[in-house]
Amino acid sequence: QVQLVESGGGLVQAGGSLRLSCAASGRTFSNYAMGWFRQAPGKERECVAALKWSDGSTYVADSVKGRFTIPGDNTKNIVYLQMNSLKPEDTAGYYCAARTYGGRWPPRKYDEYDYWGQGTQVTVSS
Repeated sequence: QVQLVESGGGLVQAGGSLRLSCAASGRTFSNYAMGWFRQAPGKERECVAALKWSDGSTYVADSVKGRFTIPGDNTKNIVYLQMNSLKPEDTAGYYCAARTYGGRWPPRKYDEYDYWGQGTQVTVSS
């Protein structure tokens, strides 16, 4: 079992920055990759970024490329989502996910992850 706890969401003005954190506990040694997803009301859950622990490979969705990054600290089992130049369309619930098995890279679909955090809300005002 892997437990994930997100933090760092909140309300920010357009153009501002936020950093989300996801702390993993439990059988973290088996984690292959971590991902950040977001879901706005009425929209599908979208993978915005992913990190592969073994070699540090990262994936960032085109919709946020150049603004979001996904640094991680595998000594602390924490992955971050650094969000800069935020836009109102970035408003969504943000979820951290862990994938404990290898396979296709990058894993961009929600069913390619087997553990999820509870989510944290990000609201960007115009």
